[in-house]
Amino acid sequence: MARRIASLAMRLALGIVALTLVLTLVYRVVMPVSTPMLGRWLTGQSVTREAVPLERISPALVRAVFTAEDQRFCVHNGVDWKSLSEVVEDEGGPSRGASTITMQTVKNVFLWPGRSYIRKAIEIPLSIFVDTVWGKRRTMEIYLNVAEWGDGIFGAEAAARHWFNKSARDLKPSEAILLATTLPNPIERDPRKPTAEMRAKAGRIQSAYGAMDDYIGCLKPR
Repeated sequence: MARRIASLAMRLALGIVALTLVLTLVYRVVMPVSTPMLGRWLTGQSVTREAVPLERISPALVRAVFTAEDQRFCVHNGVDWKSLSEVVEDEGGPSRGASTITMQTVKNVFLWPGRSYIRKAIEIPLSIFVDTVWGKRRTMEIYLNVAEWGDGIFGAEAAARHWFNKSARDLKPSEAILLATTLPNPIERDPRKPTAEMRAKAGRIQSAYGAMDDYIGCLKPR
């Protein structure tokens, strides 16, 4: 019986790995949904998301998110090993401080929320694989289409329409920076009514925003 259970567990694990690898290839051309979106659908909660290509998202938002979330995005292989080695882990599990945009995308698309050594152990190699298969522009495109920007508001297009009543392609730099300040706690933060903490974060993003030209080259249109 123990051997049968072990065999079934191994087959299940291999099946999950194979499915993940196949989905990674499929998502090169098909826009995925996120696990939080699936969770809301399964529990009868609303989901608002309109997937758009990166070309239909304001470069200001791309730059603001890059500046706020992962300024080494173009130079790492999906995992920022320098930050990962320096981050201090708390009792709740690995800190988000070392989480790259690629790792956040992998978590949103394939894994589950919360801090966990098990999740991080899966997230790291999968992020390297995703970085190789998708490349930088596709990874950012998927991230901006699955990130949550409010209760049930997913993706840049839905966020821009919900918070600023305009398309994501029409966001001004000031609006893009305010959206970036809501990450990673979009449920508790309103970009139209920024708190003192959000205004301080917006100031830091604004200070670095204009100096990103030498770092953001991988996301420029081909």
